Amino acid sequence: MHIIPLTPINKQALESIGLSWHTDRDTTDYIAPEMVEITQEEAERFYNAGNELYEMFCEAGQYVIDNNLFFDLDIPVSLIPMIKQSWEQEVHWHLYGRFDFAGGLDGLPLKLLEFNADTPTMLYESAVIQWAMLKANGLDENEQFNNIYEALQENFKRIITLGADTSRFSEIYEGWKILFSCVSGNDEEERTTRFLQEIARSAGFETEFAYIDEVRFSQDQGVFFNECNYEFLFKLLPWESIAIDEPELAMLMRSIMESKAGIFLNPAYTLLFQSKRMLKILWDLFPNHPLLLESSFEPLQGKAQVSKASFGREGQGIEIFDESSQIIAQNTSEYQNCKRVYQAYHELNKNGEFYYQPNVFFAYESCGLGFRKGGLILDNYAKFVSHSIR
Repeated sequence: MHIIPLTPINKQALESIGLSWHTDRDTTDYIAPEMVEITQEEAERFYNAGNELYEMFCEAGQYVIDNNLFFDLDIPVSLIPMIKQSWEQEVHWHLYGRFDFAGGLDGLPLKLLEFNADTPTMLYESAVIQWAMLKANGLDENEQFNNIYEALQENFKRIITLGADTSRFSEIYEGWKILFSCVSGNDEEERTTRFLQEIARSAGFETEFAYIDEVRFSQDQGVFFNECNYEFLFKLLPWESIAIDEPELAMLMRSIMESKAGIFLNPAYTLLFQSKRMLKILWDLFPNHPLLLESSFEPLQGKAQVSKASFGREGQGIEIFDESSQIIAQNTSEYQNCKRVYQAYHELNKNGEFYYQPNVFFAYESCGLGFRKGGLILDNYAKFVSHSIR
């Protein structure tokens, strides 16, 4: 790996461009003062991998619905009708997601680890901060795989045009409004949500922001904030959390969808992609595909492997086993009640003592690359690392 040291952007400057979560709880800097150099060929490989995998996920999603495999994916029962409706009706448009990979550099095979399709974070860092890091160091900020802002802008327009061609957006758009919402008290989630709001506004939408507890839900009239009705609600709140922690809200949202009084972003069907147990469905449908790792609902025999919770986040619930089934690394979990999936272990990109995980954002097509740096299990202390194409 080619790691180039960079001069860090000071914390005051980071805050001035919207990044307030620059210091982790252990007082270390979240934005690593370095960048990964990649080749144009490697960048194209990341781009093509995201595009191919999304088509595979769509095929797998149809297979799950056709064969009623929601239980296998650990999907809450209350969400199944919303998943089916959003899948069948094109107006429920998938705005964006993030693929997490292993390998892809220095000749290591590129392999999918998982798809964060519902509420992916690291968006603002990938779209804005790494551009600023290169610029602050006197480098060409355009020499990176990063057109996240433009891709999202176009994909917002597709919410209305429902297709690749967005040229008729202004002609079709009739003032439909998007309310952007997240929980209060989380700077990263609020910045991510407001960033998406900014992009939607730049695309031509009328928008507003509210914390989720300020939003009023009416089962036959839709979503309201300050007595104004919104046709769309973007919620940076995971679907499975809504189903488990807010069952009454889940039922209200279901009624809103059934009465066609509102549309939610990302749509409910993204939970199919979000479930890590989808990895086993992909392996069944595309066995030995070069972008996939063998995955099973049962432990793999005689292989190094990773055990994951169906909806674990930030490395929680991860267990790594060697070939003799001995645990070599694990992370405590809030997800003990989730079903597990077992995925063959694949070597991560490594430099010195640290591992580097490439992450590709997807908004109708692959649109940006960022890296996370940390230990063998990347948790919420992992650092963000910029990249540049040499």
